[in-house]
Amino acid sequence: MNSEELNWLLETILDERTAERFVSAQYERRRLSSKVMADVARERGWINRTANQLLNRTMRQSTEYAKTELPVAIT
Repeated sequence: MNSEELNWLLETILDERTAERFVSAQYERRRLSSKVMADVARERGWINRTANQLLNRTMRQSTEYAKTELPVAIT
């Protein structure tokens, strides 16, 4: 999804907080690149307030997954 498509979708969401959560969820599901997320956040004025929080939360979650160990069977 590119930023034009995302902005079109966000026009249907009336509440800014809901729009921010929608963008965050799409990014976490890897439907948005970090560049598209940052561009949209910057255009909507979320960059100072939310973009760093979104990236920090996502980075924290990705390191949690990295710590997960899976058993490996060697035959």
